[in-house]
Amino acid sequence: MRVDVMTFPRALREMGAVARDIEAAGFDGVLFTEGGRTAYLSAAIAATTAPSLHVATGVAVAFPRSPMVTAQVAWELQEATAGNFRLGLGTQVRTHVVRRYSAAFEHPGPRLRDYVLAVKASMAAFAGAPLDHHGEFYELTFLTPQWSPGPIEFAPPPVDIAAVNPWMLRMAGEVADGVHIHPIGEPGYLRRTALPAIEAGAAAAGRDPSDIALTVPVMCVVGDTEAERARDRGHMRSMIAFYGTTPNYAFIFDEAGFEGTTSRLREKQKAGDMAGMAAQITDDHMAVFTTEATWDGLAGALRERYAGLASRLVFYNAIQQRDTSPERFRRYGAVARELSDAPH
Repeated sequence: MRVDVMTFPRALREMGAVARDIEAAGFDGVLFTEGGRTAYLSAAIAATTAPSLHVATGVAVAFPRSPMVTAQVAWELQEATAGNFRLGLGTQVRTHVVRRYSAAFEHPGPRLRDYVLAVKASMAAFAGAPLDHHGEFYELTFLTPQWSPGPIEFAPPPVDIAAVNPWMLRMAGEVADGVHIHPIGEPGYLRRTALPAIEAGAAAAGRDPSDIALTVPVMCVVGDTEAERARDRGHMRSMIAFYGTTPNYAFIFDEAGFEGTTSRLREKQKAGDMAGMAAQITDDHMAVFTTEATWDGLAGALRERYAGLASRLVFYNAIQQRDTSPERFRRYGAVARELSDAPH
């Protein structure tokens, strides 16, 4: 498997140094998740300042951007990375899409399906095919040579989607090239829910399920002392509690044997009790949703949990160490090198 690091974009003048440090630490790639800053500009800087890195958006918000615009940006990034870019797309949630972006959100699953197909049709047109996409939500039929970026010497970039529920996972198996698993997508969820749904979608479309990559963020608790690991545990409890308040993710906790976790977390959240939220995440939760090990044992622990399940692992909480503890960041990079199939 390949091993990437996840990061939010920063001020653009800082991103070159961040990308070079990620490259030097030994990671295979960098995954830019979109928040207050866009993913694409930081991806472009990473592509030009750290050329050995694989670069991905993980994920960029789809609906506020035309599929054609997204395809053009992805096409340029695929060229800039010499064929090592992955376009990761997601729906975001209704409030953000409608009230922050002023974009349409109705029927988000089918809309994202059509969006992926429209992006792929646009990229096929850049390579010389006629542009003739007629979907439920998007119609693209006009592209003259003047307005096409034209062919590049690399294959079109893979188009991945973020998916959690079975419908979206099945849809990914039908039309996408990969799936971004949620950070709480622990190995049991992958076996029970994600892989069967993806395989069903692939079978319906006559595709080989092994061609669909799984990008899996991992939340690690690592250290050679109890104090070091305790700091990670505190951070991870808070993050699991935060994600656990989302009603759409409740089934992941329930199916893992933690029925009612989401409702208890939401009660604490409504009361403004952040400490109480974290306290709802027990040691049993931690054993399921995180990987805990010493530094020398982390690669083996991750391999045992995710071998045969993930195409790419993403270190969820490594990038924070770059600023606060550069030595820990470098140690994460060493673990990445140990796990990676790629030569370093």
